[in-house]
Amino acid sequence: MQPIIDFILELEKLKGVTRKVKPLGLERYENSAEHSWSLALLAISLQHFAESPVDINHVIRMLLVHDIGEIDAGDTFFFDAAARDQRKAAELASVQRIFGILPDGHGARLLALWQEFDVAETAEARFANAVDRAMPVLMNLNNNGQSWRENGISYATVLKKVGPPIRSGCPALWSYIEARLMEASANGLFGS
Repeated sequence: MQPIIDFILELEKLKGVTRKVKPLGLERYENSAEHSWSLALLAISLQHFAESPVDINHVIRMLLVHDIGEIDAGDTFFFDAAARDQRKAAELASVQRIFGILPDGHGARLLALWQEFDVAETAEARFANAVDRAMPVLMNLNNNGQSWRENGISYATVLKKVGPPIRSGCPALWSYIEARLMEASANGLFGS
């Protein structure tokens, strides 16, 4: 029992990892635990729009573990390509440490989920990645482009970085978002 409790208490640290997007209606930035929770609910809501049939329980498990590496490595802004490359090794070391707290091979199963999400080759991983890329976009579309404007992120950059993974895992969601992004561009919600 103690290793499981130790693991859960270690995961509490995810609540202290700050991201770049503010929750709607709040002045503070969201944390990575809130992000994972939102993604799980978005995935449940969008399941029937996935590019191909998915095991939603598998998707949710991936979404709940995909950012655990940020406990040690911190969050890296999605649009910072140079930092993302460096972060991957740090995140892997972090999840290996954290999942290693668990007894009897349970950690190995969670590590496999984390790795599946990272390589995005299965239908479930592509859908999970689509949801992960979409949620910050949806938040920015509904908060006047807050993190795009604060960080100088252009319309073209958003299209290039989020379009392919969202389209790959959930084409209907991409159709919806793409139209909203064009409106947002016309309304000046992007950085320069």
